[in-house]
Amino acid sequence: MSTKPKKIPQRMCVSCRTRRDKKDLIRVTATEDGNLVYDPTGKLPGRGAYLCKNEECIRTEIRAHRIARGLKSGGDMDELAKEILALCQQEQQTS
Repeated sequence: MSTKPKKIPQRMCVSCRTRRDKKDLIRVTATEDGNLVYDPTGKLPGRGAYLCKNEECIRTEIRAHRIARGLKSGGDMDELAKEILALCQQEQQTS
């Protein structure tokens, strides 16, 4: 009896619109009060949007504000995007 391979969840980056494995993306969640927060676990309640872990996608997001629009949130993405960009740069330096 053969077993089916486990499905790997796929999500789309809101910036470059490419599909990737969920673990390769960064999740941003809109909280009930409208704030945007970085969700490293992917388990926070609320509507979420995903970004690639590369600099270009994050910089494009800073200019275009696609996450705030997609999540229908008035939250400020600029500070959050800069924080995510710093985390991605640290991750690239360590690997």
